[in-house]
Order: sequence, then structure tokens, then C-alpha cells
Amino acid sequence: MNLVIAFYVALGLAALAFIIGAIRAARRSKEVRWPTPVEVLIGLVTDFFDTLGIGSFAPTTAIYKLRRMVPDELIPGTLNVGHTPSAITESLIFVTAIMVDPILLVTMITSAAAGAWLGAGVVARLPRRAIQIAMGTALLIAGTVFTAINLQALPGGGTAMTLVGWKFALAVGINFILGALMSIGIGLYAPCMITLALLGMHPIAAFPIMMGACALLQPVASLRFFQTGRFAWGPSLGLAFGGVVGVLIAAYIVKKLDVVYLRWLVIVVIVYAAFAMLRSAAQRRSQ
Repeated sequence: MNLVIAFYVALGLAALAFIIGAIRAARRSKEVRWPTPVEVLIGLVTDFFDTLGIGSFAPTTAIYKLRRMVPDELIPGTLNVGHTPSAITESLIFVTAIMVDPILLVTMITSAAAGAWLGAGVVARLPRRAIQIAMGTALLIAGTVFTAINLQALPGGGTAMTLVGWKFALAVGINFILGALMSIGIGLYAPCMITLALLGMHPIAAFPIMMGACALLQPVASLRFFQTGRFAWGPSLGLAFGGVVGVLIAAYIVKKLDVVYLRWLVIVVIVYAAFAMLRSAAQRRSQ
């Protein structure tokens, strides 16, 4: 339990750093504006389903691309900055509600945060076309994973609430990579859940791990994006305001929902958006 307390202390410090970073970035920027109702609604809907385990990065990216709301090169920063408040809210609700081995929990969360810090530094320097290719690929990966889940082609998991030996080390290492990939828009939820299931953990054990990881790594990654200014203020604030409301509705009112049919809809949307993103990259190369 002392490790869990240490996590919450670290989370509080990360949240404080996030707020200070946002204020400093706002003072430097001339692009600050309040979100539109549509931008707030996007945050509410995507984080509502994020709380139920679908994830928010791929659906949000698809919506932004289809509606041309955010320039492609600003989407990774907008996702990390905008979804941070909802990730912290989810963590406060779920980390202590589901009892997972605290050593595994804190170690996987810390490794993901370290990966995010390194990954965000790289993404902040990438050109527009590289980001389009990375995000288009990320969406295709998400669509493939969602399809496999719906077709029950992936394992449902075991009964363990902890890992030991090489399984522990492998899970921590993979979460480091997933934390880095969050910076280019590849959500952590689905791959983290699949990794833990393959290693024999109970499916519910993934929730505090993946939510705790995102709650710590997204503020860390956001600090990089605050420094470079590579995110969109209005959409980010929309995700922040609407997202927290969506989390609270899902956690305390709806609690459980059959998401299979919804996931099929998400698959169609994100695959279309993936090809649109890759087409944009191809057109940019030919110019």
C-alpha cells in the first residue's frame, strides 16, 4: 500500500506540473481560445467509452481527421494534453478499486511514463508527413486489434493479479514501449490489455494498470508538447472539460455496457480515417 501512496504522490506532482506547464504555455501562446460545444462533446463521448475500456486516442483521432478539426501534426499533442484530466480522473477511481499487485502496478506505470517522456521529445521534432504516416499506421493497428477482440481471436486472460520472473520483466518492458508510442497517437489501453492477457492475468487487472499508466505518462508527455506548442488549444480544452464529465458518467451511472457493436462502428470509422491520413501523407510526398 505504501507503493500505491507513492504513486498518488507522484500523480499529484505530475498533475501540478501539468497545470503549471499549461499556464506557462497559455501565456506564451496567441492561439488560446475556449472550446466549442462540439469539441466538448467529443471529449465527453470519447472518454465515456475510454472508461469502459475502448480507449480514446483512436476514436478522437478519427473524428479530428474526418472533420478536419485539427492539423495532422498537432493531433498527437492535442490527444496527450486534452485527455490528461480524464486519465487522472480514471486513475483516482480505479487504481484502488481493483486490487492488483502494487509492485507490478507501480513499476509498469513508471516504465510507461519514462517511455512517454522520451517518445514525446522525438514526436515534437517530427515533420508533418512522418506524423501522418505514424498516425495512419497507428489507426490501422487499432482497427486490427479491435477486430481481433470482437472476433474473439485474442485470449481472454487468466486469473492472476500479479506477474513474476520473466513475465514481470516483459510486461514492464512492453509498457515502456507503449508509453513511447502514446506520443504518436497509439493508445495504450488495447495493447496493454492484450499483453497482460497473454501473460495470464485477469482481464480486470488491466484497468488500474493502464489507467494509472496513462494518468502519469500523459502529464509527462504533455510537458514536452507545452514546450513546443505543438497542440491545438480549443480542441484540447474541449477534451479536458468534456472528458472528465464522460468519465464520471461511465464510472458512476452507466458502469457497464455491451461495447461489441459500438466497437464495430469504431473500427469502420478509424480504418477510414487511417487511409485518409496515409493518403494525405502520399499526396504531400508527390508535391
